[in-house]
Amino acid sequence: MRIPVEPRPLTSPERAVVERILGVGFTGAEELGDQLDRVRVVALWGPDSVSADLRVVGDAPRAALRTGAVPATATVVDEEGELVGEIILWTDSGMLSGLEYAWYGDEPPASLPGPDRIVTS
Repeated sequence: MRIPVEPRPLTSPERAVVERILGVGFTGAEELGDQLDRVRVVALWGPDSVSADLRVVGDAPRAALRTGAVPATATVVDEEGELVGEIILWTDSGMLSGLEYAWYGDEPPASLPGPDRIVTS
């Protein structure tokens, strides 16, 4: 269930997570990074969800990527190094379109993980 929100820029934690994933350096990451100042969060994926729909406003370079998940792996680990989820960054026609925190377990996360808890490749 998507919950529309008043469009807003990425928060510092949201931007840090996206930048961590873009730091993998895959083809198109630079163009997606150039979109960050123009990204707006336009919907949440549920009442207390940290996953969000994104929209790039204004002119920004398109990444040479297919619509779907970016070609980077971003797993989330807890303090003991145990796998607790993954972050998926979505694009639509080369533009950032979603930030998803897929967690493993019964309780959804209350916040995004810090970049130090994200293992990328």
